[in-house]
Amino acid sequence: MNKKIAVIGSGSWGLALSNHLAEIGNDVKVWSFTEEEKNLINNEHKCKFIPDMVLDEKVVCSNDLKEVVQEAEYIFHVTPSKFTRNIFKDYKEYVQNKPVIICSKGFENDTLKTLDEVMREELPNVKIGALSGPSYASEVSRHIPTAIILASKHEDILDDVSELLMNEYMRIYKSKDIIGVEVGGALKNIIAFCAGICAELNFGTNAQSALITRGLAEITRLGLSMGAEKDTFYGLSGLGDLILTCSSDESRNRRAGRLIGKGLSIDKVKEEIGMTIESIDNIEVAKKLAEKYNVEMPIVNAAYNILYNDLKPNDAVNALMQRAKKFENE
Repeated sequence: MNKKIAVIGSGSWGLALSNHLAEIGNDVKVWSFTEEEKNLINNEHKCKFIPDMVLDEKVVCSNDLKEVVQEAEYIFHVTPSKFTRNIFKDYKEYVQNKPVIICSKGFENDTLKTLDEVMREELPNVKIGALSGPSYASEVSRHIPTAIILASKHEDILDDVSELLMNEYMRIYKSKDIIGVEVGGALKNIIAFCAGICAELNFGTNAQSALITRGLAEITRLGLSMGAEKDTFYGLSGLGDLILTCSSDESRNRRAGRLIGKGLSIDKVKEEIGMTIESIDNIEVAKKLAEKYNVEMPIVNAAYNILYNDLKPNDAVNALMQRAKKFENE
């Protein structure tokens, strides 16, 4: 049965999801901030960030949030994390009893809240889900087999939305640990940023493997302190997404790290990437969360100091390698 779907955000992931949902048979309305992107979607059926993707004709775009949300049965929210609260405020009056599925990855900078906390603060009765995991938008658009995770406290969302999304090339796993899924999705971007720096410094697979493993340890420590379940971080939204984003330059966060490794400024990196870089947007939040929960996160601290305290990448690596001896599980 076809459904009416609202997708809030017209970036690469928003449009890849929109096209996936439309190809399955749903009617999809996308909200875009810009007139230019609306015209590109409606007139040429194209995505600015995935030039090879041809959008299904059941994907239409509007700059009017009311038009997109009011008649929808499900809402997929896919904006950069730093804009989540303000954009949600602009359409929350039209949500009513519709489930909202968060497809963004990050935290709110000022409050250190996860995105589901932000939405529930704005609209306490909204039913929330979070969709995360290893999923490059370009590969989903090419129908390459992908497995991701849907987290929610609500059984009906877990059942209905997973059924809505699944087909022969997209598999959905379910979880009730929405905190763990959100924390894993947000923090893996910072480790991927560090992986880009390592790649630019010509470090090999030894260093990358160590970075992924110890990065996962940091993510897990913070997540557990915030109330998440340990097993979540060894699943798709933790280890799975971490391997994906650390291993390929298709990750904009890894590419951003490479550019920092070349010596570019933050502003130049943002200009070069041309899209939201969640690792840079969320590094300060991660550092503050580590301090709030008294969790040791040396890799996150090193990334912060490279970005904001002029620490040279090679010096950061040397400092990490010469830290005091300890047991692996400490």
